[in-house]
Amino acid sequence: MAKDESEKVSEYHFIQLVLMFQTAAMHQMGKIQNPITKKVERDLNQAEFSIDMLEMIQQKTKGNLSQNEKKFLDHVLYELRMNYVDEVNKEKEKEEVRKEAEPKKEEEGEKANGSQDAKSKDPK
Repeated sequence: MAKDESEKVSEYHFIQLVLMFQTAAMHQMGKIQNPITKKVERDLNQAEFSIDMLEMIQQKTKGNLSQNEKKFLDHVLYELRMNYVDEVNKEKEKEEVRKEAEPKKEEEGEKANGSQDAKSKDPK
């Protein structure tokens, strides 16, 4: 195999490796459906791990990548980071909504209990 052809195969394999981690992270962030279960599943800790793995690959291969490989990896990491931040912010918003809803539920429960108490005290 000629050196030029070998470099092309190597670049292809590198891009496939990056795509493998990118796809895993997108699944883990709930951005795409799991092809096996046909469900959208979220595990942000696992998504963070997949992104960290790509960052480690970026650090370990620094200076050894072709221009195409470097550009592709940089772009994938940028997209994954932006999507991860988006998902973390969604999680925070959901948590805030839950916290705001809890006192309202408690107040409604107290009002309902109060009206039941009033009914039980009513001699009618």
